Amino acid sequence: MASPGRIELDKLSVEQLKGLKEQTDLEFNLLQDSLTKIRTAATRLENASAALHDLSLRPHGTYRRTPPPIPLVTRAGKKMLVPLTASLYVPGSLDDAEKVLVDVGTGYFIEKTMAQGKEYCERKINLLKSNFDELAEVATKKKAIAEDMAMLLQAKLRQASPGPSS
Repeated sequence: MASPGRIELDKLSVEQLKGLKEQTDLEFNLLQDSLTKIRTAATRLENASAALHDLSLRPHGTYRRTPPPIPLVTRAGKKMLVPLTASLYVPGSLDDAEKVLVDVGTGYFIEKTMAQGKEYCERKINLLKSNFDELAEVATKKKAIAEDMAMLLQAKLRQASPGPSS
């Protein structure tokens, strides 16, 4: 006897099974998209955390990387290049090397100290990695269910189709 809420796949018609497989495939693809977005967000935060780390090590020097992941930081008041895109920079100057603006989403920025900014990035990275692991587990289960449905659907289609006459 099946547990409540559980569907017995072998009792479904071919059409019902096709519909359920399509729905499961769609859910799997949405989970994959979410995993990609989480991975991208985590990478951005890791880059920001690395830039903050570099800045804390050389608050009065310059980055040795090219191109810099965040503004080329120098002594307060000194001129620098601020990236608008990956390949477009504008001149600027740094007012305070100890304070950073953290993008907390939907157009809101919060001023934090360097240490608070690093801590915020690390906390968000850990949260994203935890969410990623949970979603990856769900996606793996969905994929296995979709594969089981595909095999069952093929078996039902073979049974429904007339065999070659001898």
